[in-house]
This record gives sequence, structure tokens and C-alpha cells, in this order.
Amino acid sequence: MCHHCLSSCDGFSRREMLASAAGTAIIGGLLARQVQAAGAAASRPTTNREMPEVRAAFIRPKQDYWLGWPGTAWDKNMCGSFMDKCRQLVGQFAADMKIRVSWVDEPLHDDAATDKFIAEAKAANLDGTIVFPLHFQNWPQVAKIADSGIPTIIFAPLGVCFTGHIQKIAKQAGVYLASCADFDLNPVRFGLRMVRDHHDILRTKIAVLAGKQGEEQVLEPLGLSLKFLPRERFVEALATVQVTPEVRAIADDYKKAAARIVEPTDEDLIHAARNYVAARKIMQEEGCQGITMDCLGLVAERKVPTPPCMAWCKFLDDGVSATCEADIRPVMSQELCLKLLGKPGFVQDPVPNTVDNTFIGAHCVCGTRIFGFDKAPAKFILRSHAESDLGVSLQVIWPEGTDVTVMELVEPGRMILGQGKVIRNYETPPAGGCRTSVELELDGPPDVRDTQGFHQLFITGKHVRDFQAYAQMYGIATEHI
Repeated sequence: MCHHCLSSCDGFSRREMLASAAGTAIIGGLLARQVQAAGAAASRPTTNREMPEVRAAFIRPKQDYWLGWPGTAWDKNMCGSFMDKCRQLVGQFAADMKIRVSWVDEPLHDDAATDKFIAEAKAANLDGTIVFPLHFQNWPQVAKIADSGIPTIIFAPLGVCFTGHIQKIAKQAGVYLASCADFDLNPVRFGLRMVRDHHDILRTKIAVLAGKQGEEQVLEPLGLSLKFLPRERFVEALATVQVTPEVRAIADDYKKAAARIVEPTDEDLIHAARNYVAARKIMQEEGCQGITMDCLGLVAERKVPTPPCMAWCKFLDDGVSATCEADIRPVMSQELCLKLLGKPGFVQDPVPNTVDNTFIGAHCVCGTRIFGFDKAPAKFILRSHAESDLGVSLQVIWPEGTDVTVMELVEPGRMILGQGKVIRNYETPPAGGCRTSVELELDGPPDVRDTQGFHQLFITGKHVRDFQAYAQMYGIATEHI
């Protein structure tokens, strides 16, 4: 899908690639084959409950003990207050995320209590468990729960394990183990965030406007649903959108917020705002929570007055997944990024700088809330869509020195990850390519020409371990880009 060239890396012409993307066969068929090859187990919602349900327990010896970590002094002076604090903090996290968390009345002291805990969790079809081991002799019981097949969050406070206790279990599928001295339990909060996000992804459907046929697919093991719709649906919806006060307000907001405006006219901004309203209407009518579209095909055939770039940027800043070109890989990646990290990633076309061995990503859709929805937006300039020189796109300026995570779900069950730092932004012109153009110094591969993937996400911050944790919990393989 190297759509800036006359031919792609695989030898297909641009026209051939657009024609392929216009049907669901290449999109849906490829992913279906990947799912079958992976042998992924179905992970569809098995209950109708709106809130995830999680069971929590402490594990410790029944009798007072002498010797053994975390130590007799800790057990006498800190254990009770630590358990009280855990219950309080987990209750706060659960309320904030709308998760039901129930506690076992008494700590699990032995195998019999642990077996009962597991049996009850399975019978209730729980979304997860949280386990707090409070003595290093209880790791066999922790391992039993980790082996149960229920997503398991383990918080091992400093003083209850050595390396040997956790080497196997910490890397086990379905487990998120945090061994640290964070007594504010931020890792537990992150573990619950993963449970909540997985619950939501299983109930999320993305509208895919491409080709002429309609069908639905589920991408396992990720669990995201796709609803394919004829591409002409967007043209039809756009025709119903008038220049309302809302449309004018959206256009005015972008005009006022931009650092400057280069190509777009007021009419371009109105059409770009109409694109947003049309796409929102389609999602509402189809029960979808995100959208992607064969936008280049519509632009090439001049079926829309402006590309949907600005509309997609607004969706991303609203926390709604909106991605380009009906490419399912960034659809999956963006959905996970938005839910897990609370900020949009930048889906980009990768360009190797073979002289400096650096990595440039460029595209005409980039949200401004790249640092988080609760942070100030990035500076942006209103530009045209670079390839067609039509409509409105955003040139978002990424501050130099910003840490960046590079992530892509190249398949529903395989993720590539890397890290880098922003070196510079490029202007177009004199450079060609898309309007937001960001160069990174990467942590590898040694030769940037060997970098995997296409339409990877650039995400502000260091989040490789966050994505690895989610992938381990929910059956997704990871590797370096």
C-alpha cells in the first residue's frame, strides 16, 4: 500500500492497489487466513454484562510465621494496614473504570482455598482476578491461579519474591505480574485498565467503507469487530449534510486554533466539517464506534469535494478511531492505542533516511491530542491534502526530543514494537510526501531499511512495556520492528 509511488514494494501499481483495497477480499480474506493460521480461540463476549467483573484475594500463611520474607516485623506492623490500603485503592480504581471488583473474605492460605477461589471464578465467568501474595512460600498457590486460564493480575510488593519465584510465571500468557515497591498500586490500576479495555474492544465495531459488498468479521484474538459497508455509502451520507450551525462551528474552531493557514479556503473548511458530520451519521446508523474508508479511491474519482483528513483528525481528538485507506492494520492498532493509553497514535507511511539511518513517518491525518486527552494539543498548521492538493489536512508539529513508541498490529495476533525520539519535522515543500512529517532516531534495527511494517503508529511516550503487557495478557505475540 505504498500509495505515494507509482508502484508498491510488492510490484503492484497504485491503481491495482486501490482496486484491491476497494473490495473486501484482500482485506477480509487476508485477515481470515491469519486468524485460521494462528488457531486463535474465540474471544467473543460470553456475557451481556456492561461492566467487567474481577475477583481479588490476598495469599498468605494462615498462622503467624517466624522468618521468611517479607519478614516477621513487616507481618506484625504492616500487613494489616497494607491489606486495608489495597482494598481502598482497588475500590477507587474500580469505581473510576466502572469495573465490579469483589474480595474474598479471608486470605487464601492453602491449596484447598485456592482451588475453591479458582472454581468460583470460572463458574462466574470472570473477566479477571487480582492476587496479592504476602509471603514467598505461597508462590505455588499463585501459580495455580495463573494457570486457571482467567486473566490474572499479580502484585508482588517488594519483599515477597526473588527472581527464581517469578521467572516463569511473569512471562506466562494470561498474566500481568508487577514486582515492585509502588505502594500506590499504579501497576494494579494499569492491570485493571487492560481488563476494562479488553472488555470494551470485544464490544467495539468499526465501519469499513470499501468496495460494494457488506459483511461482518471478528479479528481474533484481538476481538475487534469490523462491519464492511459499500464505499458509496459515504457519498450518499455526505449529500444529506447541509451547512448547519454545527458545520460552521467546526470549521471556525479549526480556523481559530490553527497556528496558520496555508492552502485551505473557508469553503474547504466547510466541506471538511461536512465530512465529519457525514461519517458520524454513518457510525450512528450502523452501531459502529469507529471508521475507516477507501478515501484515496473517492478522491481519485472526485466523488467528494475534499478528502476526509480533517474530519478524521477531529474524531481522533474526540477519542474515536478514524483511520485512512481502509487498511485494517492501523484500525486495530489505533483502537488499542486509544483505549489503553488515552491518546491517539499517528498512523504514518514509513520512509527510511538511508544517509542518517533514521526513520521518517509522514501522513495527512494526525490528531492534535498526541500527549493525551487531558493535555494541551500540539501546534498545527492547516494545509491541503498533499497528494491531491485538495481540502484540509493538519500539519501537526511534534516537539523535538519527544520520546516515541512505534507500534503496529500487523495481524490480529502479532504486534511489532520499537522506540525512538523525535529529531525534526519536515516542511512540504521543499520535501514531498504528506503534511505531518516526523523524523525519529530509532532504537533499532541496526539498519533502518530493515524496519518491519507499514502504517505503524507513532505514539508519544515510552509504552513498549505497556503494549507487551497487554499482548501477554490477551494472546498477542510481540517482536521488535
